[in-house]
Amino acid sequence: MPRDNKTPLIQKIAKQAYITFKCLKTANGDNKLVADQHNELISLMTAVRAADLRIAPRKTKKSTGVAELHNPPVTYMHICETEVFSMGVFLLRTGASIPLHDHPGMNGMLKVLYGKVSVRCFDKLEDPLTGGTVPPDFEPALAPSQTNSQWRSVLRSVVEYSENSGPCLLTPLRDNLHQIDTVEGPAAFLDILAPPYNPDDGRDCHYYKVLQTVAEGDMDEKSNEEQQGEEKEKEDVAWLLEIPQPEDFWCGGEPYPGPAVSF
Repeated sequence: MPRDNKTPLIQKIAKQAYITFKCLKTANGDNKLVADQHNELISLMTAVRAADLRIAPRKTKKSTGVAELHNPPVTYMHICETEVFSMGVFLLRTGASIPLHDHPGMNGMLKVLYGKVSVRCFDKLEDPLTGGTVPPDFEPALAPSQTNSQWRSVLRSVVEYSENSGPCLLTPLRDNLHQIDTVEGPAAFLDILAPPYNPDDGRDCHYYKVLQTVAEGDMDEKSNEEQQGEEKEKEDVAWLLEIPQPEDFWCGGEPYPGPAVSF
């Protein structure tokens, strides 16, 4: 069947995202159907470029300290939202970072439009208070009120993405927490979340920071062989502390200039 070349690519992506994530909820165990729809969405996301959304790469601008304080490090262009998914574009200034955060019960795709980003992905392993794991000592030590906000987790990956990369994927159980940092300049990425954030349905955004244990601090005083031996069993395990939204991070808004999306 010939492709529809008149329909804007972003419209095709929106339609396929709706089909894919609707199918995920209603497929009744038909894994092949879900996989086929998911792969089609990945293919469309891989093809999208900034020009398809009429977005021009931003140049690095020198600004004064006062301007830095007033300009948001990240802005968001809203494209569309349904009960099934939301879609928009995040634009990050040079040196900007979206702090480590989660996506409770959500699937997602992130496709870089220009620039380059480094994405660190984590997953929670268990609630330390019910999972039977005794938390280590941290440096600096946690306040008693923070005990219920710590999580044992695993660092799944650290990967750099550019416009020539395929999309970065997340699911409710895999790579669900991530931090996004610009690399060598400004960047922008198309973002799909399914279903959208909704605090009333238990899908609020939570922020985290990686804790340093006392043992990790002591590593500096040990030889490389000793460190490598101790790291084999503990490789990629990390402890996270849920924190308020960092004061140096906020997200502004700006109009989306690309083709309109409709359903």
